Amino acid sequence: MIQHLASLPILLPMLTAVILLLPPCGKSVKIRRLVSIVMAIATFAISVFLLVHINNTGINVYAIGNWSAPFGIVLVADMLSTLLVTLTSLLGLGAILYGSAGDDEKGSFYHPLVHFLILGVNGAFLTGDLFNLFVFFEVLLIASYALLMHAGDKQNTRAALQYVILNLVGSSVFLIGLGILYGVLGTLNIADMAQKVSQLSGDDVYLAKAGGLLLLIVFALKGALLPLHLWLPNTYASAKPVVAALFAIMTKVGVYAMLRVYTVIFGEQAGALEHMAQPWLWGLAIATIIVGAIGVMAAQDLRKLTANLVLVSVGTLVALIALQNVNATAALLYYLVHSTLVSAALFLLADLVSIQRGKVGDRLVAGRSVKQPFLLGVCFIIAALTVVGMPPLSGFVGKIWILKATLNSEQALLFWPVYLVTSFALLVALSRAGTTLFWEHKSKNSENAECVNANPLQVIVIIGLLACSPLLVIFGGPISEYMLGAAVQLHDISGGINAVLKGGM
Repeated sequence: MIQHLASLPILLPMLTAVILLLPPCGKSVKIRRLVSIVMAIATFAISVFLLVHINNTGINVYAIGNWSAPFGIVLVADMLSTLLVTLTSLLGLGAILYGSAGDDEKGSFYHPLVHFLILGVNGAFLTGDLFNLFVFFEVLLIASYALLMHAGDKQNTRAALQYVILNLVGSSVFLIGLGILYGVLGTLNIADMAQKVSQLSGDDVYLAKAGGLLLLIVFALKGALLPLHLWLPNTYASAKPVVAALFAIMTKVGVYAMLRVYTVIFGEQAGALEHMAQPWLWGLAIATIIVGAIGVMAAQDLRKLTANLVLVSVGTLVALIALQNVNATAALLYYLVHSTLVSAALFLLADLVSIQRGKVGDRLVAGRSVKQPFLLGVCFIIAALTVVGMPPLSGFVGKIWILKATLNSEQALLFWPVYLVTSFALLVALSRAGTTLFWEHKSKNSENAECVNANPLQVIVIIGLLACSPLLVIFGGPISEYMLGAAVQLHDISGGINAVLKGGM
């Protein structure tokens, strides 16, 4: 059983999604909820077990059908991929629990679609070749498009249409890039490509560079890196908050693909193509941080503000990828986990605020006071302090680690001022948002009588996500060691090649 462990984070969501589409699950919302929650817990538990197992034993390579790499399809469970699979399973469980409080009643396909999305994201993290990365991209694209449309209105439909058109174009570019790279290297297995890319010469170098840059365009689109970021704020703000919370991990798939491809394939052992994406990544990352901060300052509602916070986090992550060193990658992984969880919590919190404020929703204007100002206000303060990096929360640890990782780099003179000024801008924007949402009222509290208190299950999910921030600090020692170990393992390109090409089972 243990040899099949790497496949379970993909197989379980797929099996669950199929079961949920069949009777009696398809006709009973209670049965759907029960099956979905139980299987989501199982997926999360297996992901945690896989993470611990890989931490103790090293890279696990699962060759599907016993066809070893580079000829067969392999799943590669290393410290990086299992960390992100665990994060995805946790967010998926949160989205399923939150949706079970009532959002899933607006359509019968909510639960199977969430599991299909988890399947696609987990598959993208675990696959060992670029073609199946494309396949899993398409799986999560279809599921995310359907979730955007789930019980939506015209605004959702418009945003979903823009989203799917852009991603279909991206998929076409992805296939072209893969075709070029396969024609040059004769393989799409990531480890095999990393082994062969340094042997290229002549015109093949330019062709491989063209293919690599086409992939960069695709990953930049998936990750919402400037100038291919315009779809994200409207899409995330238009989606149902529980869907937007789940989408917090989706931009990280594009970031992960950049990290994996441009560290392993086009990294320090790529010969003439060594660090080919680095000059592009650095400038685009800084620009994305600045544009995201401007978007946060200009946001007119809490969901749009949170969507732009995602842009800031993407820019920060890509800047760390551009540094191409172990410490920067370790800081990236810590910040990725922290930012994903707090963004998801803010999207869900925006939902409760919107419901309790009536017609004004989560718009940053004076309106009816929320019915539970203390509960929601405290949650918002914790989330805001986490985002801006105030001690003793995880945002502070992540920020210090990022600044330390960039200290000795040539880009520190540019990155530090941009990053610190952006942090101040986020503090101002979140302070303004909190003041408007919880202190400025145009109506009497008696008008809240028609509102209902937030469902306890929804509150538990939000508190659980926010509780991860202090936990990342309390257990900072072992967590930091894990992040550093994952970074070292990723940058050990020769070790990774040997594990994949000689270790499939």
